[in-house]
Amino acid sequence: MSSERPAALLETSGASASSDPRLLPALRILTCGSVDDGKSTLIGRMLYENRLIFEDQLSALARDSQKHGTVGDDIDYALLLDGLEAEREQGITIDVAYRYFSTPKRSFIVADTPGHEQYTRNMATGASNADVAVILVDARKGLLRQTFRHSIIVSLLGIRHVILAVNKMDLVGFDRAVFEDITSKFAAFAKPLGYKTITPIPISARFGDNLSSKSGRTPWFDGSDMLGTLESMNIGSERDTLPFRFPVQWVNRPHLDFRGFCGTIASGTIRPNDEIAVARSGRSSRVERIVTMDGDLDVARSGDAVTLTLADELDIARGDVLAAPKDRPQVADQFGARIIWMSSDPLLPGRSYLMKAGAQIVPCSVTELKHRVDVSTLAEHAAKTLSLNEVGFCNLATSTPIAFDPYADNRDTGAFILIDRFTNETAAAGMISFALRRAANIHHQDITITKSERAQIKHQTPAILWFTGLSGAGKSTIANMVETRLHALGAHTVLLDGDNVRHGLNKDLGFTDADRVENIRRIGEVAKLMTEAGLIVLCSFISPFRAERRMLREMAPGEFIEIFVDTPLDVCVARDPKGLYKRALAGQIKNFTGVDQPYEAPERPDIRLLTAQESADVSAQRVIDELRTRKLL
Repeated sequence: MSSERPAALLETSGASASSDPRLLPALRILTCGSVDDGKSTLIGRMLYENRLIFEDQLSALARDSQKHGTVGDDIDYALLLDGLEAEREQGITIDVAYRYFSTPKRSFIVADTPGHEQYTRNMATGASNADVAVILVDARKGLLRQTFRHSIIVSLLGIRHVILAVNKMDLVGFDRAVFEDITSKFAAFAKPLGYKTITPIPISARFGDNLSSKSGRTPWFDGSDMLGTLESMNIGSERDTLPFRFPVQWVNRPHLDFRGFCGTIASGTIRPNDEIAVARSGRSSRVERIVTMDGDLDVARSGDAVTLTLADELDIARGDVLAAPKDRPQVADQFGARIIWMSSDPLLPGRSYLMKAGAQIVPCSVTELKHRVDVSTLAEHAAKTLSLNEVGFCNLATSTPIAFDPYADNRDTGAFILIDRFTNETAAAGMISFALRRAANIHHQDITITKSERAQIKHQTPAILWFTGLSGAGKSTIANMVETRLHALGAHTVLLDGDNVRHGLNKDLGFTDADRVENIRRIGEVAKLMTEAGLIVLCSFISPFRAERRMLREMAPGEFIEIFVDTPLDVCVARDPKGLYKRALAGQIKNFTGVDQPYEAPERPDIRLLTAQESADVSAQRVIDELRTRKLL
C-alpha cells in the first residue's frame, strides 16, 4: 500500500466526521475475530490509556495478571473484560462482555464477543445492535476461517462500517508488507459483503500502538489511530433519514384524560402536528404531543424514548407500529428471511415457534428451509434442518400479519427472534428479506352452513380425541373400541390412524424429527377440517413431541382432548405386536421412538390411561365416561 493511498479501502459519506463531535450519538462497537486475536486486550488497553480504570481496578488487574495472565510479568489488559472465571482460566472469551466508556469527544458502548466457533451465537447477539465492527486479525496468522465467518455474520446483521485491526504487529516487526498483504486479501474477500467503509489500522493492542495515538513504529501508516477513527464516525444520523417507525411498547393510560403510546423511535424523526398512521390498519391521526419525563419535545429522533399522544382515538395496542402515512412498512403473514440458529435443538420446519418482532409476539412456523449458508464461503447448500450456529434462508408464516421493513432497509423493524414454545429459550435470530406474495390472491370464503349447525343436526359437539403414546401402548386398539361405542351411541365419528395415514396422505414422509413434525401438522389440519363437519375425530398417533401436541391444542381451542396411553417401555417391548421393537433394537429400523428417538410424555394430559394396570375395555369406557362428563355426546 503506497503512502498516498487513503486509510479507508471503501468510503462513502455515511462515516464522515461531524463538525461538532460532542453532538455525535453514542457509538455501539462490536469487536470480533478469531480466538486469541486480541479483542479483549484491545479494549482493556484503550480503557487504560484513557484513564478509565479506577486505582482499585488496576490493583486487582495486576493481581489477576499474576494469576491468570498470558503476557509474563506485564499487565494482561484482556482480563478487564474476561470476567467469567472459566474465561480467565482458559484465556478466552465465552460470553459477550459489554463496556461503557466516554472520551471528551464521544461515548461508546463496546461488545467484546467470543472468537470460538461454538460461541457464534454469542457473537451474533453482540452484533445485533452494533453500528461498527472492529474485526481483529493476528498479523502472524493472517485471515482465518473464523475471520471470514464473523465478517459474513457482521454483514448479514446489517453492520456496514468495519475497522480491520491488524493486531500483534510487534510480533512481525511492524512489517508494512504483512499489513498490506492482509488488508488487500480482506478487501478482495469483502467485496460482495456490502460494507460501506473498511478502515484498516495496524496495531499492537498489548503495547498500545495506534490505539489512542499514532505510533512512531509505523511511520509508513498515514491513517488515523483507532480512537480517533471511532470518535469521528457519524453513523447515528443515518437512522434519522429513514422513514419514521415507532414500535409501540406500552399503552399508557393513567387516567381518563390521558392516553399515550410509549416506545423508542426506531428510525426517522417526528414533530407535533405530524401525520402518522397505524401500519397494520392504515388508520391515521396527528401527533398532538411528544411527552418525556423532562417535558414535551419539539422534535424527537431515532433512539429517543418518548410517549406520543394523538389527536384522535385510534385502536392501537402493544406491538403496533406507527409510521408516516405515505411511507408505511409492509404488512404480511408470510415472508422470506435469513436466520441464525441459536438453539442446541435443531430447527424443525413445520414446528410452531413464537416470533418476537419489536414488541409483538405471534405464533410462527418455518414453512420451508430454502438452503443453508456456508458462513465461510457464502455457498448455499440444500438442507432440511439447521443446527446450532448455522445460518439459513427460509420461508416463514405467522398466525397474524405483522408490520416490517426488509432488514436491509431498517435493522430495527426487519429483525426478529424465534422462541421455543416449550423451553422459552431463544431459538434463532432472524432478518426479514421480503414478503411472500404467494397468498395475495387467496381469501377466506364465507360458508353458509356453520360448524355449530352441522354439529347440531348430529346432536353432538365436535372434538378431537388425540391418543398419544409409545408404539405398542395400545393406542389404536383403544381408539377403535372407543369409536365402536360412539357409533353404537349414534355419534358421527372418523378414526385417523398413524399407519393408515402414512399409506396415503403422508406416504412421502419418513421418520426424521422434521418429517414427524410435518406428519402431525398435516394430521392436525385434516382433523380440524373434520371438526368443521361436526364430527368427533379420533386420532391415534405416537406424536412424540410436546410442541406439536401443544400446537394442535391451540389449533382447536376447547375441542382438543389429549389422551395419554401411558404404558412403560418394557411393557411395550414385551408386547411388540408388529415386531418393530425387535428390529429397532437390532439396528434394522432407525429413528424408532423409545429406542433411538425420544418420546416426550404429556405433563398434564386430559385423560391418562394406564394400560399396564387395566384392560383395553376398561380404558375405552373411561374415555366414554369422560366425554359424557364434558357433555360432548
